Amino acid sequence: MDKLTVARTAKEARLRQRAVVVWFYGLSGAGKSTLALGLDERLTSAGFFTTLLDGDAMRQGLSRGLGFSDADRAENLRRAAETARLFLQNGVITLGAFISPLRVHRALVREIIGPADLIEVYVSASFATCAQRDTKGLYARAASGSVRQFTGKDSGFEVPGPEESPLAIDSERQSVAACLDQLWARVQPCITL
Repeated sequence: MDKLTVARTAKEARLRQRAVVVWFYGLSGAGKSTLALGLDERLTSAGFFTTLLDGDAMRQGLSRGLGFSDADRAENLRRAAETARLFLQNGVITLGAFISPLRVHRALVREIIGPADLIEVYVSASFATCAQRDTKGLYARAASGSVRQFTGKDSGFEVPGPEESPLAIDSERQSVAACLDQLWARVQPCITL
C-alpha cells in the first residue's frame, strides 16, 4: 500500500465518508452546474465533506488562456481531472461540471481518476432546449457568430457510446428535484462508510 492510499483511507475514516468524483457532462445549459450545486447542497446538509469544480471557474483560473479547440478542451479537462484526483486522494467527495464533449475526453477523465472512484453523469437535454434556456447568453452569441467553436453547433458533442455507462439524467423531461433524487439514489450508497 503506498503512502497516498494510507493517507486517503485515514482521511476518509476521519471524514466518515468514501471519496468519489461525480463528473457531470452534457451540453451548455443542460443543467450540469445546477444539478452539481443541488447535489453539493444535499450532501453538505447530510454531513458529507465536498468540493465543486466547474468549467467556468476553471477557465477563469487554472485553465485561463486555453481556447476551445479539441486540444485545448482536452487540456482543460486533464487539468480538471487531475485537480479532482488530488481532492479524491484527500478523502473529499468531488463534484465536477464540465461539458466534456468527446468520448476521448471522457476516457481521459476515467484514466486519470480511475473507474472505481468515478461516477459519470450524462445530463441530457436537446440543443433546442438548451438554446431556449440560454442562461448565459451563449446560444444567442453563437447564433450571431460572436462565439466560435460552440459545442453542439460548430464543435461536436458525442453522446455516450456503448463503452461508456454513465448515469443518464434527462433534465429536459424531469424536474430538478426528480433529477436530484435520481442522483442521490446513485451517489449516497457509494459514499457511505
